[in-house]
Amino acid sequence: MKENNPDKKEIRVQNLITGDDLEKGRFIDGFSRKTILGALFVAFIMMPGSIFLSLMAGQSLGTAAEWVTIILFAELAKRSFTRLRRQEIYILFFVASTIANSNPFHVLIWNQYLLQSPQTTSIAGQIPDWVVPSASSPAVQTRNLIHPDWWWSASRGFFSPIVMVVIGYILGRLSWYGLGYVMFRVTSDHERLPFPIAPIASEGSTALAESTEREEDADGAPKKKSWRWNMFSIAASGGILFGCLYILLPVFTGLFFKKPIMIFPIPFIDFTSNVEGVLPASLISLSIDIGAIFIGMIIPTEIALGMFTATILTSVIGNPILQHFGVFRHWTPGNRLLVNQMILSFDFWMSVSVGLSLGVAIIGILNIIKNIRRNRKKANAAAPAAPTAPPPDQLDRKASKERGDFPIWVGVGLFLLTTCLIAWIAHILVPDFPIWIMIVFGFIWSPINTYISARLIGLTGSGVGVPFLKETSFILSGYKGVDIWFAPMPLFDHGAAAQRFRELELTRTRFTSIFKAELFIFPIVLLSSFLFYWFFWHLTQIPSDSFPFAARTWPVAARQAYLIYTANSSEQPLLLQALNPKIIGGGMVAGLGIFGILSLLGLPVIFFYGMVGGVCAPLHATLPLFIGALLKKYYFNKKFGKETWAKYLPVLAAGFSCGIGLAGMIAVALSLASYCTRDLPF
Repeated sequence: MKENNPDKKEIRVQNLITGDDLEKGRFIDGFSRKTILGALFVAFIMMPGSIFLSLMAGQSLGTAAEWVTIILFAELAKRSFTRLRRQEIYILFFVASTIANSNPFHVLIWNQYLLQSPQTTSIAGQIPDWVVPSASSPAVQTRNLIHPDWWWSASRGFFSPIVMVVIGYILGRLSWYGLGYVMFRVTSDHERLPFPIAPIASEGSTALAESTEREEDADGAPKKKSWRWNMFSIAASGGILFGCLYILLPVFTGLFFKKPIMIFPIPFIDFTSNVEGVLPASLISLSIDIGAIFIGMIIPTEIALGMFTATILTSVIGNPILQHFGVFRHWTPGNRLLVNQMILSFDFWMSVSVGLSLGVAIIGILNIIKNIRRNRKKANAAAPAAPTAPPPDQLDRKASKERGDFPIWVGVGLFLLTTCLIAWIAHILVPDFPIWIMIVFGFIWSPINTYISARLIGLTGSGVGVPFLKETSFILSGYKGVDIWFAPMPLFDHGAAAQRFRELELTRTRFTSIFKAELFIFPIVLLSSFLFYWFFWHLTQIPSDSFPFAARTWPVAARQAYLIYTANSSEQPLLLQALNPKIIGGGMVAGLGIFGILSLLGLPVIFFYGMVGGVCAPLHATLPLFIGALLKKYYFNKKFGKETWAKYLPVLAAGFSCGIGLAGMIAVALSLASYCTRDLPF
């Protein structure tokens, strides 16, 4: 009898294919009632834990929220005699990730502290009321976000603190969707970049989808578990074990002892001050990061080798040489790694990074032009199709429609509209600030910066940013007011969105699915974030002894904010001194030269992109990637075969991440229970 159920057809295809079945099968809409329930679960169950953990320990629940939600719904599906398609699981993954990592009202709690912090007393009176009500307002004195002063500004009326947060969140997500889609079409469809990290979420979704299939076939015989689910389960068990030792043990012992027990250092062991007698100004550190080792096995070996090589040449060997010649003017012995990294960046490496980023942009633009010309030549040289066959462009349009593509001009239009609105609002709030800077930010630099980031993510799995660009521009503008530091600016980096669309393509999820998901979750994100920040702040002051991480780090951050917010009125701002045009030009020329030499010698040019990501990085950031690359090349590829291990890796990485997330959720639950029962009389 002919099978008419498309879902069963898809299951059968997945079970019969023994190779990599990503990017096979029809595109399906992943937004469903299960996604809606998942969004509500994350928003009102996971988000309070995420907020609490960030204030308590400075950690995020992003990974935990994603995988705990997916596993919970997968188990419910199995017990309800239904199944979750991998498209639904991926949209659940996207929704959980977006909600857990979106805390738009966090900025209001930070601004009220900035208003009252001893470190910013001299500028507190200059902070406008469209940022935070005055310190004498009952809205601040009673710690009440519901007070009208948060909803209406005496100086700007409708543009109040809460309205600014809502508008900023909505416009930011629309810009993310529009410009991110355009960059996906450029980097994935036209340049065919590999996006090495994208298969992790895709393979994890596929593995969990297979786990919800019926355990018996049509004849009642036991069905063999798929290799994906077996691999995922093994890796998740290892992730739980590691997470218990790495996260859960310190949290649990910290509830009972003055100093928590740590088997593995969090986040790294700092040897910088120990070796400065031999290697002054070097950045020597180690970390036990198994997740980074997995990433090192997934990304191309040349990328990991390039990053590690650049770290050795700059952070380990180069810095002591530069210090010997007096390049680092502000370095002094005795500093820890993070302080050293900031000082060395200001004195030299920030300018080098800007130059290398410009070089990457030039290379990317030239590659786009080259690809367009090559495609035109192929199209002109191609023979005409047979009369019975549809033209290739019609086939492309059909596939594009099935994928859920929309015209490029729609994505460009969304980006231009949101950019114009943000610039207009900023001009209303700060009318004396030069409008041309906003135009350069929004219409010139943001697309270039997003493309640079998207291209690096497509090649290496991680992007790159230009530090302190906005701050330097404000200083050079000549504007002296403090209010400009709080105004919205059309300065974006949506490069990571290109990978999101690639993940949708790998899981065969229609692109319109995340647009529907965004429309549904944005009011939920705003509501849940407002309610829980209002609750925690109304319960006790933030920061306070109840939130030790915030109490320890926020004063330092306030001091840094004060230095930045007064930089445009300082006679010799440090940020302006940090960007040296000669070093920027030298970094750009050096980057283009290295790329050209590698191309001429026929060597892998992606080694260059790895080097860009490893310049002046601390050793603990690139050593695990290098170890992972060596393990893959010299052990696992030989033991399992290169193609087989390439299929296993994304599934194992997803399972390991899931296991760590589960351990993190247990840690949050224990912390919340301890906090809520601390003051009870029994």
